[in-house]
Amino acid sequence: QVQLAESGGGLVQAGGSLRLSCAASGRAFTMGWFRQAPGKEREFVAAITWSGGSTFYLDAVKGRFTISRGNTQNTIYLQMNSLKPEDTAVYYCAARLGGQISADQGRYDYWGQGTQVSVSS
Repeated sequence: QVQLAESGGGLVQAGGSLRLSCAASGRAFTMGWFRQAPGKEREFVAAITWSGGSTFYLDAVKGRFTISRGNTQNTIYLQMNSLKPEDTAVYYCAARLGGQISADQGRYDYWGQGTQVSVSS
């Protein structure tokens, strides 16, 4: 069983930055971030392999968001720059036991509780 704990959400003005963190209690392979805006379905944001050697992003966040692994591989980060009001959502950390990157939330085995990110215009 892997437990995930997110932190780092908050309120920021458009153009600002936030960094989300996710700590896993055990070893998982690929980890990622998803988000759910009010009235919308949850969507993939970014994912990273265990080694950190491969990453994958939602087109809408490419060039603005960066996913990375910490020194302890069971921690990941999402650096979010140039935030836009449309980035407002609850952000969820997810982990899967499989090694391949996937944008399919159905392939993730464990989920965090979520952290709110709000971007004002």
